[in-house]
Amino acid sequence: MKIIALAAALSLLAAPALAQNAGQIAKVQAGASCPHCNLFQIDLHNMQVRARNFAGARMRQGDFSLSVFNKSDFTGADLRDINAYGALFSGSNLRRADLTNATFVGAYLQGANLQGARLSGVNFSGAEMDKAIGLTQAQLSQACGDEKTLLPKGLRVPACK
Repeated sequence: MKIIALAAALSLLAAPALAQNAGQIAKVQAGASCPHCNLFQIDLHNMQVRARNFAGARMRQGDFSLSVFNKSDFTGADLRDINAYGALFSGSNLRRADLTNATFVGAYLQGANLQGARLSGVNFSGAEMDKAIGLTQAQLSQACGDEKTLLPKGLRVPACK
């Protein structure tokens, strides 16, 4: 009996993870919060998504472009490779979020909390983030921006190549 249970457990570990959860995506697109949900490749382009909870959610490769996420919670979320071109994140919580290779070109991040966020490969060209909270030079040194990127005093970001 123990061998059968062990084999079943191992087969679950070896099974491929589901790419996304269509029900959870539909729920969010209808306006709901969805902490710890699997929202892989979610399309939230040009949507109003204010004050929602996505803490710990998997939103990798999502389209957030031209959307409003003001005061939303993305604590610990997987936001790798998202497109957040022109999106608004005013007052949002991005603490400990993984933003690796995300695009925040022209995004508005005033008052956003980026403490402990992973910013490796992030493009902040033209982003307004001079009032962002929790940013460090070590984080920004792994990202890039341009002459139009607004940063908190004393911080700088390398130029995108």
